[in-house]
Amino acid sequence: MPKLKSHKGAQKRFRLSASGKIKRGHSHARHILTKKSSKRKRKLDMDVPVDTTDRDRVTRMMPYGRS
Repeated sequence: MPKLKSHKGAQKRFRLSASGKIKRGHSHARHILTKKSSKRKRKLDMDVPVDTTDRDRVTRMMPYGRS
């Protein structure tokens, strides 16, 4: 069986937590930050788990995970 290739776009966007959950970052945190409140920017900086509806799709794109 040949090795499977990881989806490079998914590999850059998602990470695995220690417990095996898939984490993702927030959008809207890169520019036009002056009009956003400090609280909003702080919340956008935190990683959150991928939704259960998208988890299977992401795991298929990353067959070997990413540390």
